[in-house]
Amino acid sequence: MTLLEVDRLSFHYPGREVLHEISLALEPGKFYGLLGSNGSGKTTLLDLMIGNLRPTNGGVFLHGKPLPSYPRRKLAREIALIPQEFRAGFDFSVFEVVLMGRHPYIPRFGAPDEDDLAIVQEAMEAIGVAELADRPVTALSGGEKQRVIAARALAQNTPILIMDEATANLDVLHTRQIFNVVKKRVKKQSVTVIAAIHNLNQAAAFCDEIFLLKGGKIFAQGPAEDILVPEKIFDVFGVRCRTGWNEFSGSHQVSLQWKTS
Repeated sequence: MTLLEVDRLSFHYPGREVLHEISLALEPGKFYGLLGSNGSGKTTLLDLMIGNLRPTNGGVFLHGKPLPSYPRRKLAREIALIPQEFRAGFDFSVFEVVLMGRHPYIPRFGAPDEDDLAIVQEAMEAIGVAELADRPVTALSGGEKQRVIAARALAQNTPILIMDEATANLDVLHTRQIFNVVKKRVKKQSVTVIAAIHNLNQAAAFCDEIFLLKGGKIFAQGPAEDILVPEKIFDVFGVRCRTGWNEFSGSHQVSLQWKTS
């Protein structure tokens, strides 16, 4: 069953085509990785999939209906986003920011109920920011803010979660924590995740399927062990590597040739 479909989607900025006839289908309960070099169109594609941009041609369909047909409030109950970075202009507390994830469910002029507060608390604990609840977000480090915004997206409790390089500012411990929390939701709640990721090994470890972008087109798609192979990685990134199953990590992994002669 297709949950979110991108059909022959193209997007142009003035004088420049960013995406060309992209088609893909996302099913419930799968973790998808979106990989490609800088400028390949990953963020633009995610912005189109969440309705922040309108395609030049083609369309995005949620439950078989065009994405623009959904009111913003209803769409916010279907799709949540963890962006690359978060800027707060006001001294909201961490708790208040995470509570924003519940706003699509709270009636206008209403107040959060016990269920909303429980969901917020659970999200903060899952991401490890509960002890920061009373701190103003403007006083947090970049990594702490990123974890708070991840908790906000989890509190939104949507069937689709979009992650746009969501752990770029995080250390390896907190990156692993967030991806494990998200993967658990994929398995237990059939949440659908699509994540733009730069780290190839991270994508291989967590993603059920990978979309590899090159020049604004889908260059390849499939399981990590089929997509993250030396030929395709060199074609897209221009880097030589070796790939294979890693017993210690428990996943397909990529060994890059870092030094060049």
